[in-house]
Amino acid sequence: MTRKSHRPSLKRHMIKLAECPACQGRGVVQGVFYELDCEACNASGWIDRWLNQPLPLQELAVQLGMNLRAALKRIEQLKSTRSTGPEAYYQEGNRLGAGGTNYTGD
Repeated sequence: MTRKSHRPSLKRHMIKLAECPACQGRGVVQGVFYELDCEACNASGWIDRWLNQPLPLQELAVQLGMNLRAALKRIEQLKSTRSTGPEAYYQEGNRLGAGGTNYTGD
């Protein structure tokens, strides 16, 4: 259930972005002799996924920053997950050799 409010939200929400279908996310389209800025996405390569319209440049900068922070956070979460049990022992290097070298049993 949504609340009624008589003022704009004080918190920005992440907008789902999609690659521009006109330029396939490149930001430029091929002209006759040279590449031109894509008009469909304001030469950014990104549009609003739900509205299929380009974002204003200031809003686009904020949204790209929010998406970047979310992606970096997700990468850190994936890096920090450690294996447990037999899998952890298997993933860890074999340190049984002299001087920490890999012991092969020969």
